Amino acid sequence: MNKEIEKLTPSEVWKHFASLTQIPRPSKSEDAIQKFMVEFGKSLGLETIHDEVGNVIIRKPATPGMENRKGIVLQGHLDMVPQKNSDKVHDFEKDPIEAYIDGEWVTANGTTLGADNGMGVASAMAVLASKTLKHGPVEALFTCDEETGMTGAEGLKPGVLKGDILLNLDSEDEGELYVGCAGGTNANAAWKYMEESVPQGVVAYRLALTGLKGGHSGLEIILQRGNSNKLMNRFLYHAVEKHGLRLASIDGGSLRNAIPRESFAVVTIPADREKVFLECFAKHRDTFKAEYAAVEPEMKFVCEKTGMPASVIDAATTDKVMKAIYACPNGVIRMSDDMPGLVETSTNLASVKMVNGELQVQCLLRSSVDSAQDDLGTMIKSVFELAGADVELNGKYPGWKPNMNSPILNTMQGVYQKLYGKIPEIKAIHAGLECGILGGAYPNWDMISFGPTIRYPHSPDEKVNIASVEKFWNFLTATLENAPVK
Repeated sequence: MNKEIEKLTPSEVWKHFASLTQIPRPSKSEDAIQKFMVEFGKSLGLETIHDEVGNVIIRKPATPGMENRKGIVLQGHLDMVPQKNSDKVHDFEKDPIEAYIDGEWVTANGTTLGADNGMGVASAMAVLASKTLKHGPVEALFTCDEETGMTGAEGLKPGVLKGDILLNLDSEDEGELYVGCAGGTNANAAWKYMEESVPQGVVAYRLALTGLKGGHSGLEIILQRGNSNKLMNRFLYHAVEKHGLRLASIDGGSLRNAIPRESFAVVTIPADREKVFLECFAKHRDTFKAEYAAVEPEMKFVCEKTGMPASVIDAATTDKVMKAIYACPNGVIRMSDDMPGLVETSTNLASVKMVNGELQVQCLLRSSVDSAQDDLGTMIKSVFELAGADVELNGKYPGWKPNMNSPILNTMQGVYQKLYGKIPEIKAIHAGLECGILGGAYPNWDMISFGPTIRYPHSPDEKVNIASVEKFWNFLTATLENAPVK
C-alpha cells in the first residue's frame, strides 16, 4: 500500500512520508523515530543535534547567493496520536501504519495515519535533502512528545537555534496562515474506591458505546460530536438512581487531546429489575441516536449479558463519580469575540479509567484567553472537589498571541497570491501549537503556522488531501526562496 504513496506528487515529500509510516512513533515511545532522524541528517552530511529531551535539530547552509537571507527554522513534531478502531489489531509501538490511497485522500487502515505531523516532518526532510531548492540558512527542528505534553518544546534551550523565522508545519487547512493558537491545561480528578462483594440476586451486563467519530479535541470540538464518556455516564447515572445499578468496571476514552469515541462498562442489576433496566437502556439508546442522528450516524449502544464480575465498586464512590461527571462541563464554552467562527474556550472530558484502586477522570481545557482558561479550570476543579475527588490542574502551556505586523506574514501573503491568485486566509487556531512555548524561549522569532489539508486528526478516520500537499509544498519552497533579507 505504501509503495503507491511514494509515486504521488510531489514525490520528494511523499517518499519521506511513506518512510515515516514504517517507523512506530506514538507519543512517549519515540526512540526509533529520533534515531531515524539523526541518521537521516548525518547521511546528508549535515550538522545534526539530538538534545537531552529528545528533539532533533538539523542545519543546512544557505544555497549560493542566498546567504544574506534571514535564517528559517522549519518545525514539526515527530510523535503521532495512537488511535485505532476497537476491532483493529495493531500495536502502535511495533507495527507500521497501513496507509493507502482512497480517491483524493491518503488514509490508514483502521488507525490514525500520522499525517499530523508526518506531512510537516516529511516536507522539512525534503527541503534538507534537496540539491535544487534555493533558500537561505535552514534549520529543521523536530520536537518530541507534542501530542501528550509538548515536552520537546518545553525542554528546548534558548540559544541553540540561530534562525529568525519559525515556520511551524503543523496546521491542517491548505490556504490558511495561522498567527495565533490556544493554550491548554490538564484537569485530573481521582477517587479511591473500595471493592465490595457482588450483591446476591443480581445479573451482570456489559455496556458498549461505540461508533462515535471522535477527533481532535481542539479543532473539532466545535462540531458538537458525541462524547462517549458523557453519554455513557448519562445512562449510568439514571440506572444507579432508578434501578439499583452497581458499577464493576468502566473504561472510556484514551487520550486527553482526542474526543472520546468509545466507552465500556460492566454493571450488575437486581434480577427483579432486569426487565425495567433493559427498557430503560433501550429508551436511552434511542434517545442518544435521535439526538445525534446528524453528527453521529454510526453510533452504537449495546447491552449484553456477561459473566459475573469478581467485585463491584462501593456505592458511595459510584454515586459521587456519576454526579461529578454529569455536572462537569464539556464542549464549547465560549466563542471568540475577535475572530468570528473561532472557539475561544472549550473543554474535553477525555477519559474515565480505573487504575490501581482509583477511578480517574481526565479533562483537557483550552482557551486563547488565559483568564478564561484559569476560570474554567477552577470551575472543573470545584465540581470534582465537591464530589470528594483529589484534583490536580497541571501541564499548562501558553497560547500564541497574533502579530499582524509580522514581516514573514506579509511575505507569505504575497507569495501565495503570486502562486494561486488569491490572498490566504489569516486565522488563529483552537488547538495547542508549539509556537506559544517556542516563542517563550526565542522571543525574537517571527512565526507562522501552515500545512496541507488534513481531516479527522487524532482519530482512525484521519486523512490528508493529496492535491493540497502539492500546493503546500510549492508554497513552502517559494517562501524559502523569497525569505526576507537580513
